[in-house]
Amino acid sequence: MKKIIAIVLALVMIFALAACGETQTTETTETTETTETAETTETAAYETITPGVLTVATSPDFAPYEFYAIDENGNPQLSGFDMALAQYIADYLGLELEVVPMDFDGVLAELSTGNVDLGLAGLSPDPERADAMDFSDIYYLGGQSFVTTKGNEDKFPTLEAANNSEYAIGAQTGSIQFSLAQENTPDADVIALTKVTDIVQELISGKLDGAFIETAVAECYAITYPELAVVLDVPYDAEGSAIGLPKGSTLTDAVNEAIAAAIADGSMDQFVADANELAAGNIYEGLLDAQ
Repeated sequence: MKKIIAIVLALVMIFALAACGETQTTETTETTETTETAETTETAAYETITPGVLTVATSPDFAPYEFYAIDENGNPQLSGFDMALAQYIADYLGLELEVVPMDFDGVLAELSTGNVDLGLAGLSPDPERADAMDFSDIYYLGGQSFVTTKGNEDKFPTLEAANNSEYAIGAQTGSIQFSLAQENTPDADVIALTKVTDIVQELISGKLDGAFIETAVAECYAITYPELAVVLDVPYDAEGSAIGLPKGSTLTDAVNEAIAAAIADGSMDQFVADANELAAGNIYEGLLDAQ
């Protein structure tokens, strides 16, 4: 009888141990599945318009931000520190870069409709644009300037002097500079032009008396066109450039992380230096024609 009881007890212990072993195996499997799910969720933290591709809209008439540098064979190469930053971000995120050149107001439209992932075109994070798009952190601190031609500097000792109905004042369509022109020179004939190159040509030809242009861009044009004179700083509360993103974009945090990395490792400073050097050479600003 004792032998039978001992055998029964032994069998009970064996089944108990087997049951414990099954429970551990199940818990381990569940933990592994949870970990894999977490990793998958973290990897898929953002989405792009085209999987694996970072689609960027730009307006290549804004040296040193974006422009075409003409190489020794006469071929235009899309350049500028915005373009260098776009490539850095794409590489940082492990994505292929696709840049779509267009007019500046087209960049704003494509962002507002969510047809591109990013807009890099020297964008100022104006609160008035906040309903149409999101903005990254500031990646470049700049300023705003009033520009005229050599010989006319004395006409504009202050911005108040430019606020005169006798003057034609230019600014780019849809830009912060156009808003600044309306704010500072409401009594002047404020004329919106699609490209900064058009503004410069109208200044040189005498059709415009002055213009509002982003400082780095104005200084760059003044090198290429010595007839220009950058005469006044224009006050602006939101100085600096940011990247535009469609409203609610899942890329914002990743883009900010890439911007921080580019600033921290010195890449951004190098991008600006390289772009300024290229912009002082043979360049083309504006959209390329079909040929």
